Amino acid sequence: MSYQVLARKWRPADFSQMVGQEHVVQALVNALDANRLHHAYLFSGTRGVGKTTLGRIFAKSLNCETGITSRPCGECASCREIDEGRSVDLLEIDAASRTGVDDMRELLENVQYAPTRGRFKIYLIDEVHMLSRHSFNALLKTLEEPPPHIKFLLATTDPQKVPVTVLSRCLQFNLKRMSRAQIEAQLTYLTEQEQIEAEGAALAKLASAADGSMRDGLSLLDQAIAYGAGAVTSTAVESMLGSISRDYLRHLFDALRQQDAAELLRQARAVIELNPDFQRVCAEMISLLHQAMLYHADPGLTDQGEFDQDLLAACASAWSPEELQLYYQILLQGRQDLLLSPDEAAGFEMLMLRLFAFTPETGLDPSPALKKKPESTAAAAAGPATAAAAAHVSPAKSPPAAPVADNDAPLAAPATVREQPPGEPAGAASGSATNGDSRIPEFDWTRLAYELELEGLGREILANSELESRADGRLRIALRPEICDLATAPVIAEIESALARKLGVSLALELVAREELTGETPLQAKQAREERERLAAIAAIRGESVVQKLHHAFAAELDESSVAKIETQGRGET
Repeated sequence: MSYQVLARKWRPADFSQMVGQEHVVQALVNALDANRLHHAYLFSGTRGVGKTTLGRIFAKSLNCETGITSRPCGECASCREIDEGRSVDLLEIDAASRTGVDDMRELLENVQYAPTRGRFKIYLIDEVHMLSRHSFNALLKTLEEPPPHIKFLLATTDPQKVPVTVLSRCLQFNLKRMSRAQIEAQLTYLTEQEQIEAEGAALAKLASAADGSMRDGLSLLDQAIAYGAGAVTSTAVESMLGSISRDYLRHLFDALRQQDAAELLRQARAVIELNPDFQRVCAEMISLLHQAMLYHADPGLTDQGEFDQDLLAACASAWSPEELQLYYQILLQGRQDLLLSPDEAAGFEMLMLRLFAFTPETGLDPSPALKKKPESTAAAAAGPATAAAAAHVSPAKSPPAAPVADNDAPLAAPATVREQPPGEPAGAASGSATNGDSRIPEFDWTRLAYELELEGLGREILANSELESRADGRLRIALRPEICDLATAPVIAEIESALARKLGVSLALELVAREELTGETPLQAKQAREERERLAAIAAIRGESVVQKLHHAFAAELDESSVAKIETQGRGET
């Protein structure tokens, strides 16, 4: 006898064997017991949750020789024929392959004829949403007023595509996705019945990979049995699924919690060496953050079998709810960004460093040593607009404070433009150039460039510049050659006038053309600040109780593209 796959061998034969979908089963059982039968039923839901199975069980209940019952005998000729797929009174139609109006008319021509053996002639139309518009129109009248011996059972994975005129003529039942626990419990039961050695952790991985579909879970179990030569082990399942041991989650989050950039990269590269599915890796990290957030609210809300409770407790104690929300958002967006990255491994490294970069009150120093940024420096770098938020989210590298000008310096000579001499060292990072003139107080070039009363070309030139030095009443800034060519004498004079008005001191500009800038330009700093503020705003919005209630009640999702900075009465507000 040929082997029968588990999904077919263990297909439920009656309502009592159905896993999940209690809300649908109860309604059908009550209708059958009370003999209050509708002429058309629509079952909707994702793949592998029991739509066709419910239709067949319902058909057996209608045509069982013992009478209309919610407990078909399974032994009479009618029940056996339906189980074996050879009942002449149950017409199973694949709408995906019979979409034309002629096909539908051919079927409906036989509606007037009585059933051959059973009590009802039953039309089970799978993927009904695939029918053409003309086919639906041909079906409408019969669907509304069929002969008393006809029952329609419709199944679809996409009810949105079914015309409302059809929906209004059916009793609608929406089948839920299976939970991971339901699938795992069923896999455990089946392996025991089949006397197959299976590790609980391996079955948990299969249940998670099934993604809400019982049929997918059974198919994966079949594959795992074949892969493991009759045994289902965690190692074999991980290899089959292209996943890896979840120990990496602890290592990555431990390095992030300890703020050890070098260790974080080492652990990320250890993951990369296993050549995993990076989408799955990100999904598991996101799931861990979700469970840690639930642990923050109430440890009893977490999925006890999903992650180790000690790991959840460690994450919940290391980070505040706002920080967990921010990490969650970064990983969620980063998972999409991986698809755009030319190298997924490098993209994964960058994603881990992004988590590190947006960790509160820390910075990623160019040197190998990790340095904790003093609170005063972080607040000064953030400026008055964002200093209040520094305690929550700080940038990875905030530029140190740069000089603010004095009020008494004499008028300097006109600015000059010159090429970078060979071998001349590049300037320091923008906003942190060495102050060689005691008359020039500290200022932040990356912010000053946007605070000047400049518009048009002058503002664009400064936005793309890098401050190299300041001494002798002169500011030396570097520009790329194509930008430097735009700095005409009138534009330079306009910039110098704006500097004088802002700082109360006259400074001359010296422009240097350089192929590459090594520091951060005002434009780059501004974009980085705005992105940090946007991510923080998104995290804050997601943390609002009203938003969470909307999400849980209506599956509402935040449109992140709508979160933007707007100007209100001259003041930027997000």
